[in-house]
Amino acid sequence: MAVAFTKEESFETASETLLPDRPISPHPNLVTEAGLRALELQFQQARAAYDATSTIEDINERRRQGANPLRDLRYLSARLRTAQLMPDPPSADVVAFGNTVTFSRDDGRVQTYRLVGEDEADPKAGSISYVSPVARLLMGKAVGDVVETGGQELEVIAIS
Repeated sequence: MAVAFTKEESFETASETLLPDRPISPHPNLVTEAGLRALELQFQQARAAYDATSTIEDINERRRQGANPLRDLRYLSARLRTAQLMPDPPSADVVAFGNTVTFSRDDGRVQTYRLVGEDEADPKAGSISYVSPVARLLMGKAVGDVVETGGQELEVIAIS
């Protein structure tokens, strides 16, 4: 058999280029203005990364290098299409999407987080998803309110 009739793509290459889609949350895709801008920027970066693979001559390497950006483009496209831009909270009377809430724990720790969309949540940077267990407990609460989670009480001490 001539080499011209053999399939170039090996099983390994195929498995590297057919990445499963990133899971899409079943929750409404609420975003802050900054979160929407971040999604748009990530989409542009993924598009640029995917476009950059078009210069790779080897088809298998092009597919391998383009697999992650292509998967990210599918995910980010879906997230941008379903994004619901939320206005800034009208007040700081009760905890709502977009507010920053400070609460104390039984063990004396005081924590401050901004409640944001799932894609923009970064606990290390001080933001948590509005669908996280703690955020869901705190939504609608006012300063002085206490909620219980995992046998521990959290008291809302500030909302901004």
